[in-house]
Amino acid sequence: MKGFNYLRSILIAGVVSTAALSAAYAEDALSMELTANKVAKDAEGKTVYLPVRNAAAGTVVQYKATYTNTINKDISDLAVTLPVPANMTFTGEAHPTSAQASIDGKNYADMPLMRKVNGKLVKIPLSEYRALRWNIKLLPAKKSADVSLNTIVN
Repeated sequence: MKGFNYLRSILIAGVVSTAALSAAYAEDALSMELTANKVAKDAEGKTVYLPVRNAAAGTVVQYKATYTNTINKDISDLAVTLPVPANMTFTGEAHPTSAQASIDGKNYADMPLMRKVNGKLVKIPLSEYRALRWNIKLLPAKKSADVSLNTIVN
């Protein structure tokens, strides 16, 4: 499935940015693990996450990135970004819910994203969301933080 490879390539290419660290130092200070899981229900109706490599259209897939501070010093003001793969649509579900969204991968704003149409503010369709960004104020030494977004395979 192209969506999985696309997202991993983008993340590896450096969608992590930090305000408090230089680029070279940030690479050594922060590690990231990405997982893709099918969102399903178990026999009791509880949400479960199952590893997935390929998924049919209509399948809900959660992308979860775990960022780990690998040094003995806190990292402040960390911004992390996850793109929405081209063949997927963001569902509107993100964790933490403080994520900001972008339709161009450059300009971010609080959700729901809005635009003016005929002089009125209207919500931008989730299908146009291309990336989400979270601001992590503090990532303590040797600790991790998770961010995730849910998508539907087109």
